[in-house]
Amino acid sequence: MPKAKFQAATVGGSADETEAAFYEALQTADIGLLMSCWADEDDIVCVHPGGPRLVGAGAIRAAFEMLFAQGALAVRIERVQRVDALASAVHSVIERIEVLTASGPREAWVVATNVYHKTAQGWRLVAHHASPGSPHEALVGSEGPAVLH
Repeated sequence: MPKAKFQAATVGGSADETEAAFYEALQTADIGLLMSCWADEDDIVCVHPGGPRLVGAGAIRAAFEMLFAQGALAVRIERVQRVDALASAVHSVIERIEVLTASGPREAWVVATNVYHKTAQGWRLVAHHASPGSPHEALVGSEGPAVLH
């Protein structure tokens, strides 16, 4: 019986290493790797673009399993903004996703915030919140908020 591919997010390491493992899991549709990036907490949270708030590992896993049933995601992160502290890190990223359409490949843009906590198992994801974006996000700098809420 072949061994299942499973690579845990780096124990110890850094929030950047956990983030790299998270996006590798998206690109390879590796649910084991993806879930190893998340903290072992009841209140972890994930919001996909236009989707509901998912709370807890079971809900998050189920959503990503449905997503992975369609195949891996060709996603690259760009323009990472980091706020790091001793035991937490917040990364705001632009995700560039290649989407296959009937007329050929197209790019979709997502603005995401990833929140990491340093746990006994190393840096782990506690929140991933993604919103629809546009190519404009990849081009502009930090010019301040366009919309206040």
